[in-house]
Amino acid sequence: MKMKALAFLMAVILSAAVTGCGSAAPRNPDPVETAPVQEEALEEVKAEEIVNESTEEMEEAPEKEAAEGGSQEEESAAEETTDNAEEETMKMIIGGTKVNVAWENNDSVRALMDLCREKPLTVEMSMYGGFEQVGSLGRRLPSNDTYTTTASGDIVLYSSNQIVVFYGSNSWEYTRLGHITDKDQAGMSGLLSGGDVTITISMEE
Repeated sequence: MKMKALAFLMAVILSAAVTGCGSAAPRNPDPVETAPVQEEALEEVKAEEIVNESTEEMEEAPEKEAAEGGSQEEESAAEETTDNAEEETMKMIIGGTKVNVAWENNDSVRALMDLCREKPLTVEMSMYGGFEQVGSLGRRLPSNDTYTTTASGDIVLYSSNQIVVFYGSNSWEYTRLGHITDKDQAGMSGLLSGGDVTITISMEE
């Protein structure tokens, strides 16, 4: 009897053991595959940033081009004004003879040019000292007198309101206006040493 009870107990234990071994452990649910989703989200954010940057660049481009265009137009206008100023010049006629003059680049010459724009300037000249002829301009011009030794063909401003043309030399305080380039001393003497002359200064056409 005891043997049957022991055999029955062992059978129960063995059955329980077999049942336990045969029971599979519960499977954990498949992990959520989040890595690919996160990568896709990052790629979308990067794509949006690139699109936003491109849009901002496109919006800024016309403004930048407009600013650069305006700057270039201002520079072109300034260059054109400078070129026009350099192209403008005056001519001088002494007693009916036109002479070539290399004018100085200073405020006195610019003021004389403004005066001649209104109408040709005619000046009655007078011989003085045996080396120059001098005449009144009728108004004062800006001057920057310095002690100067003149030469034949020099044109200067004296006392701010008188123009002097030399056929000789003198040393005094003058403001230089220009120099006659196509006459040597003999040519200047021939124009100025024979008596008072009239000079006309006008804008070159």
